[in-house]
Amino acid sequence: MTATEVQKARAASVFNRESLESILRGRFFYAPAFDIYGGVSGLYDYGPPGCAFQANVVDTWRKHFILEEDMLEVDCTMLTPYEVLKTSGHVDKFSDWMCRDLKTGEIFRADHLVEEVLEARLKGDKEARGIAADPEEEESADKKKRKKKVKQIKAIKLEDDVVKEYEMCLAKIDGYSGEELGELMVKYSINNPATDGPLEPPMAFNLMFETAIGPSGQLRGFLRPETAQGQFLNFNKLLEFNNSKTPFASASIGKSFRNEISPRAGLLRVREFLMAEIEHFVDPLDKSHPKFADVKDITLSFLPRGVQEAGSTEPITETIGKAVASKMIDNETLGYFIGRIYQFLVKIGVDKTKLRFRQHMGNEMAHYATDCWDGELLTSYGWIECVGCADRSAFDLTVHSNKTKEKMVVREKLETPIEVTKYEIDLTKKLFGPKFRKDAPLVEKFLVELSQTELEAKASELKSNGKVTFQINGIEGDVELDDKFINIEKRTKVEHVREYVPNVIEPSFGIGRIIYAVFEHSFWNRPEDTARGVLSFPPLVAPSKVLLVPLSNNKELQPITKKVSDILRKAQIPFKVDDSGVSIGKRYSRNDELGTPFGVTIDFDSVKDGSVTLRERDSTQQVRGSVEDIIKAIKDITYFGVSWEEGTKNLEVFTSSQ
Repeated sequence: MTATEVQKARAASVFNRESLESILRGRFFYAPAFDIYGGVSGLYDYGPPGCAFQANVVDTWRKHFILEEDMLEVDCTMLTPYEVLKTSGHVDKFSDWMCRDLKTGEIFRADHLVEEVLEARLKGDKEARGIAADPEEEESADKKKRKKKVKQIKAIKLEDDVVKEYEMCLAKIDGYSGEELGELMVKYSINNPATDGPLEPPMAFNLMFETAIGPSGQLRGFLRPETAQGQFLNFNKLLEFNNSKTPFASASIGKSFRNEISPRAGLLRVREFLMAEIEHFVDPLDKSHPKFADVKDITLSFLPRGVQEAGSTEPITETIGKAVASKMIDNETLGYFIGRIYQFLVKIGVDKTKLRFRQHMGNEMAHYATDCWDGELLTSYGWIECVGCADRSAFDLTVHSNKTKEKMVVREKLETPIEVTKYEIDLTKKLFGPKFRKDAPLVEKFLVELSQTELEAKASELKSNGKVTFQINGIEGDVELDDKFINIEKRTKVEHVREYVPNVIEPSFGIGRIIYAVFEHSFWNRPEDTARGVLSFPPLVAPSKVLLVPLSNNKELQPITKKVSDILRKAQIPFKVDDSGVSIGKRYSRNDELGTPFGVTIDFDSVKDGSVTLRERDSTQQVRGSVEDIIKAIKDITYFGVSWEEGTKNLEVFTSSQ
């Protein structure tokens, strides 16, 4: 087949999730952890091809981002003290909404339950109206492996305005608060689908795994829910390592943990997963990017906040440059990383027609974010968030600095000194002890942290009344101070150094979700035999690059098989030898299921003239040449992005009849 014919065959292939998962588990890409003990929901082990594929994806990520963008990589501990995550907001806000059946004790994740019930009712409405379901939608629904809450679709016709309401709710499902989800459950009479039993109103469930650090059990901690906090806490060290220059980025690749309420959909919702995160530290007054021109002309599918809030899921097709210019994307640096995320995903095998960027709605935004876009990939489970790209503002560095009293700032020497006029407060500290005793440090802390607006107001109050009054958390009643204790003045100073807390742009990748999406996007069946599955991984990330196939077990072929093996090993090209007794067709077919992009056949002509045959996985085209020329073609196509046609143009076309 030609490249065009391959594309047509892949497009015409009807996706079957059962077939794919049969291959993934049968070939041990991954499997449920602790399987022989019955398994634990949301935990998986990767087998040899899964490990190799994940390692290749991570290696590509590292080269695409860390090396190309000169990032500073760190590897931080997974155990995190309580105080760190309390300060960051995760203890209070890192939650999903769950509801419990009052009788059975069964637990549901509220947004998933509402979504599934409304989808089921809409499907029942279509059946009642005699509207045929979309085949792909039908396939997706029938083959879902997650634990379905709605066991049976009832063909009940809905009023037209109710259909519109349901569709509007589904378009905004990611943006509802717990209270709003509870209101929807009451409004639409959503109970336990299996028993119709009543459910408690949604309540927040913190997703972090808590643990105790040390034998005493007194030091509370958590398994980290993200790799970001370790990077923020090392900011000063990273800034110094970077010769105090900004902007710069740190990066980290490692395991994170989330105690999901209802793990489902295989690798898409798990409790332990690999993350790759970037923290790009940038001047809050200048979020331009020097390489923005490299991505500004990339056209993407965007689902902005306004479209979703209007109840639509129809994306907008726009270039990144225009999206930034119109402020749909907040700034250049955020837009630059969205473009780089797109380039990475396509490089590792994501189907660009099944990729979109969805903007978070206001009440969906993380507590630290000012703007956030999710890179979502379309799978048989629907659109899945696989990458987040957020502007975290200066939240994290500010809260950790306030908590620890450790300044986390950039000091920029000004070429031209500037005059700065601002209010300053002077404290007569020797009077604070006798007046406030043990509360003196609390009062001093409150005063020195007053903002410019607050200082201006208090300066006016002090001038008018000769005293000021405060209310301070932790101290009963009003705190009154006169001009013996404090003095507030507006002063003008010449500053030679500008000091600021940098903002952070954070691309965050869920590696397991991306890997599963690539599995789906790469899978198809041969048109001549639908039982023959193929995983069309890009050679760069394929678990093994070459299948070495001796024509038979004849002893004459063994020396050249060893020679080619030694050359491949020395060239560090991953390969496997298959000298089993089955036919070459079967050997190639089962390695097509592993995504192996190339096959090298050794036959009796190889003994005579040293030539071998090279087979390409998708098209099954074959060429012949010397071992050296064949291996050069493999390296060029795999590691240097050369096309099959270009890489093999100097090799002889080979057909099986030869």
